[in-house]
Amino acid sequence: MAREEMPDTEPTAQPGQLSVVATATDGIRVLTLAGEIDHDTGETLRQALAVADTARPRVVVDMRRITFMDSTGINILIAAHRTATGAGGWLRLAAPADSVMRTLHIVGVDTVIDCHPTLRQALSH
Repeated sequence: MAREEMPDTEPTAQPGQLSVVATATDGIRVLTLAGEIDHDTGETLRQALAVADTARPRVVVDMRRITFMDSTGINILIAAHRTATGAGGWLRLAAPADSVMRTLHIVGVDTVIDCHPTLRQALSH
């Protein structure tokens, strides 16, 4: 299994912003996010999740540094999940913070999109 190195630097974002670092591990696209996902930052996430030109896309979104997510993020994640599964691939969420996981659970996203407590688990399942 070929494995590309993950960057040593963690993404950082200013308050009210979203940082996205895209890497790949064993053919899985890994998006490491930091900051907030809301109306102002949603387009950044939407663009990062764009997989329309990819056959059988496999994407893991590392959410451990997301401090806030509103319905904008929920809608983008669900749309990306539908696109990925429609193309024969999948989308998984890794390590959401407690406050973000609570939001995912309340609206039922965790029953639609696989959520894993760690990035390692999301990559291996």
